[in-house]
Amino acid sequence: MTTHQGATAAVLDVIRACGTTSRADLVHVTGLTGATISTAVRRLIDDGLVIETGRAESTGGKPRVLLQLNHAARFAIGVHLDHSGIVYVLTTLGGTVIGRMSRAGAGVGNPPTVIARMAQEVDALIDGSGVDRDRVLGLGLVSPGPLTPAAGMRLTPPAMRQWEDFPLDRAVHEAVGVPVLLDNDATAAALGEHWTGRAGPRSTFAAVYMGTGVGAGLIINGAAYGGVSGNAGEIGHMCLDPDGPECWCGARGCTEALGGPARVVAAACDDHDLRRRAGLDGQPAENGRAEVAGRFAAVARLALRGDTRARELLEDSARYVGLATRALANVMDVDLVILTGPSMAVAGSVYVPVVQAELDRSFFSRSTHGVRVMVSASARTSAAIGAAAMVLQSHLVPHSHGPALPLTTARAQL
Repeated sequence: MTTHQGATAAVLDVIRACGTTSRADLVHVTGLTGATISTAVRRLIDDGLVIETGRAESTGGKPRVLLQLNHAARFAIGVHLDHSGIVYVLTTLGGTVIGRMSRAGAGVGNPPTVIARMAQEVDALIDGSGVDRDRVLGLGLVSPGPLTPAAGMRLTPPAMRQWEDFPLDRAVHEAVGVPVLLDNDATAAALGEHWTGRAGPRSTFAAVYMGTGVGAGLIINGAAYGGVSGNAGEIGHMCLDPDGPECWCGARGCTEALGGPARVVAAACDDHDLRRRAGLDGQPAENGRAEVAGRFAAVARLALRGDTRARELLEDSARYVGLATRALANVMDVDLVILTGPSMAVAGSVYVPVVQAELDRSFFSRSTHGVRVMVSASARTSAAIGAAAMVLQSHLVPHSHGPALPLTTARAQL
């Protein structure tokens, strides 16, 4: 990236984060010279990415011209692919969702067949929103990890074994016809919280994601941290008990195996009375991950209606999630943890006090600062929103995209 491009990207990111600002404020915030700011702002206005929105109140001198992101200048698609459901969103340049769809998940379907259906559903999303397709920057595609840029899913949950080594990003690019970014859902969910401003002014925080599994996304200085292969934050496979039950990943005593949604569902199904109260009677006792989301939600709803045993199962799960979260907070030294994902959308109110209590009691740096735990306002669709944010950040603020996985070779079209 050239110096001019870097300055323009930095200016655009500050305008996005501030909402409304001025050239003088940009000089103060970025440390760039007035001439550099003027050149960058002019380039952004010419590209239609930024607009002038009036003048600020005079403080004695010439009123400052106010600048704002042109939210309708560009759009991005976010897709969360999971065996239990596929969520699609279409967002503006600032991350505002203007189109949303939830459809049947990948299940045990043949990957090429699922991809063909996804292409039709993406077309329907764009057409239904009335957006000019030429203004769509690309598509962010996220899924349970681990992922690799060259081969898509290499180690998959049991219900998605048919996706192993499938070239996911390339197949979606060929089917949809727009550039594609691939990453894991927990990392994307964290980025979505940052890009849309729901994490507030913080540029470093963690998001703990729980769908049918458990993971975490990390934002460090405004960038999603993915690690060497884009799979950082896998607290679901952090060992909490070396002699614990075997996890699907091949290890023992993982957070998921001890306290993930599948463990909650298995315990509920083993309890005849609870199984009946949760409406799980008549369903097979085994709980393949394709059925976990709905069954976990049924147990969570029962707990929220005051069922003591159902709540005990959720609180047991929350204690394991709390232990893993405390370890993550100790390593990263964060002061904010956002609980997100479809399972947290249903049960987050049970998990927050348990995880918060663990951090208040045992977080290593608690004498220096606390860690606030909160539930995302868009926990159910956070991964898809973050997937769209990946595209926006990669194109508009490439200097802060960090080590997340690259766009396909079609990226040059942007």
